[in-house]
Amino acid sequence: MRYMATYDLMETFRNTNQWAGATAKAMASYPAFSAIPNPAITWMAAWGEVAERSYKRMAVKPSWGIRTITCNDGKDHLVHKTTVLDKPFANLIHFNVAEREEKPRKVLVVAPMSGHYATLLRSTVISLIPDAEVYVTDWKNARDIPVSCGKFDIEDYTLYLVDFMRHLGPDTNVIAVCQPAPLTLAATAYLAELDPKAQPRTLTLIGGPIDPDATPTEVTDFGNRVTMGQLEETMVQRVGFKYPGVGRLVYPGLLQLGSFMAMNLERHAKAFSDEIMKVARGEATDHDAHNRFYDEYLAVMDMPAEFYLSTVERIFKNGEIAKNTFVVDGHKVDIGRITDVAVKTVEGANDDISAPGQCVAALDLCTGLPDSKKASHLEPGAGHYGIFAGKSWRNNIRPLVLDFIDQNAATPRKAANAA
Repeated sequence: MRYMATYDLMETFRNTNQWAGATAKAMASYPAFSAIPNPAITWMAAWGEVAERSYKRMAVKPSWGIRTITCNDGKDHLVHKTTVLDKPFANLIHFNVAEREEKPRKVLVVAPMSGHYATLLRSTVISLIPDAEVYVTDWKNARDIPVSCGKFDIEDYTLYLVDFMRHLGPDTNVIAVCQPAPLTLAATAYLAELDPKAQPRTLTLIGGPIDPDATPTEVTDFGNRVTMGQLEETMVQRVGFKYPGVGRLVYPGLLQLGSFMAMNLERHAKAFSDEIMKVARGEATDHDAHNRFYDEYLAVMDMPAEFYLSTVERIFKNGEIAKNTFVVDGHKVDIGRITDVAVKTVEGANDDISAPGQCVAALDLCTGLPDSKKASHLEPGAGHYGIFAGKSWRNNIRPLVLDFIDQNAATPRKAANAA
């Protein structure tokens, strides 16, 4: 109950601040106050509007909001989000474009389970839909999953990816963004050994910690500084009675958000103070740059505690992927068994989360893969977010990834895998 109480305390704090913002906005908006020439009243209404919106977003899953897409025929086509596989901890979803012939490129985007919803990749998905059939791993908020569904650690995560790849078939091109890169590499190796007919055609790893020790960052340093006992004691809480997952041990989204904000506290503080002043001056809009970014950034989800702890211990502390000692469901995964899947890595030169060197380490682990099936790209001037959702992705990286997919589309499978 101690952990449940702290979980509910955080939710109470969020709810109270949302109420305080709504109250300040309502009070300062009374018509009678218009007769008082005091800028403090206008500022209070602006603060209330920004505060209410911000704290409200923390408890809401964002919508994908992809209703239409302009295709190569110059027409706008309706986009329908359909669930292909429904599993307890994630759905495999497909963005089906109406009245369009099926695209030859089939792309599975593996979204991170790192505190934000898969909708964080909305712009990435939008950029791929015109040229591919796009599927996405849509991870569910742990607070909404009953404890009767059992645990979910990095081995379960890897097996989910195996199931998704099997379902989509061998002509799939997988793009793993950030956190899932090492586990997607492991899932591919798992299939390469045990079910080669189901392995994907290509694998693109973007900004992922394959070998966190290759180039240490603040994130990896934190993982090495704290013990697993300290993490379990300070970061893990039990879901309160408000949600279907009552009693489940989680790394709460609100706690994660606090860590995210602390990494760039001064920049976030300035962004919110600037937005309050813009609202006070009547210059802000519902969909301005601030709201577009923070509506997504502030929407956080709880992570299963066993997934969080096993990620820190096995990926960052023990380096099981980097050392090629990762075990899934009792089976030791050998990344060297990947011999038929073209692998590309993408890194940002200014990435302060997965610094250059961490992701490209995957190519050295693929000892059974010929150099002709390996590729890497280092994007100058790009940070972590930019390599999958920013200008660098749209203008440079996306075309390179699609070219990589096309170059390997006609590559024949080995006879051993075709049998």
